[in-house]
Amino acid sequence: MNKTQPALTLLGREGCHLCEDMRAALKPWAARFHFEVKDVDITGSPELESRYGWDIPVLKAGETEICRHFLDERSLREWLSAQGKIL
Repeated sequence: MNKTQPALTLLGREGCHLCEDMRAALKPWAARFHFEVKDVDITGSPELESRYGWDIPVLKAGETEICRHFLDERSLREWLSAQGKIL
């Protein structure tokens, strides 16, 4: 198993209530299953704004999208299982 802590990326914007909701929903998962969530504000990035616009938040593992708009616990469990965190 990888000794480094796995990381997810949460793409969003400052002031986005759905982004805040997903960030809050991820906290207990991250604490329990020991993964990091990196926040990326897409504001000011032409590439990210063009790709996502207001279609946020988006939770990703590398280039793989886990979910968007709301935390999909099933998809998160599948990712955690693939990381060897849960069965």
